[in-house]
Amino acid sequence: MEIDYTGIKVIGFDADDTLWVNETYFRETEERFAELLEEYETKNKIDQELFKMEMDNLELYGYGIKGFMLSMIESALDLSNRNVSQETISQILDLGKKMIAHPVELLDGVEEVLQKLENRYRLIVLTKGDLLDQERKLEKSGLSKYFHHVEVLSDKKEHNYKNLLDHLNIKVEEFLMIGNSLKSDVLPILNIGAKAVHVPFHTTWAHEMVSGDERVNDHLKLSSLRDILKYLNN
Repeated sequence: MEIDYTGIKVIGFDADDTLWVNETYFRETEERFAELLEEYETKNKIDQELFKMEMDNLELYGYGIKGFMLSMIESALDLSNRNVSQETISQILDLGKKMIAHPVELLDGVEEVLQKLENRYRLIVLTKGDLLDQERKLEKSGLSKYFHHVEVLSDKKEHNYKNLLDHLNIKVEEFLMIGNSLKSDVLPILNIGAKAVHVPFHTTWAHEMVSGDERVNDHLKLSSLRDILKYLNN
């Protein structure tokens, strides 16, 4: 199916795992967390309980590292029947702080793409997570100069996108969203009448997975962000 991008004036970019590496660090931290609690449960059980805790806390804490840290602490307390040591709690906090302080690692081709698109399109960042953490990562990345607007959303559902596009006076038919998540960056965008490009990251958080019957064909799927230039920069 050929998709026409000639009417696009505004391009939205997801941040985590689209502009820079993110999920990899969560997975590495989950590994360390399981090692800290191995005396209480199996790794599989620890992973399952942590994910369940994250889902239970999502509405309260939202997305991001700080909510993840709190979920790890709660999980540690539950899995150990409140017997986990203060030292282990301190180590869990250190894991989270290390994630926050981690250098930003740009994904392949990101800056090249932004440099080539910035003068032809209005570029914006549409991401979710903790506001302070996302602002910090954007600053560390050196990419802020390419974007006209940055928005950290509480979630990426149809109404979140629609409200933001209305607020920024962006017509849906002139908007293109680029991201690594079918669930957050593609499906809701297509449902409001805009266009989307899927650039999968090699690691996907279970919460962002979609079932086979939710997958759609009316969007472009690329193996690298750099490939978007073949469609937009002619």
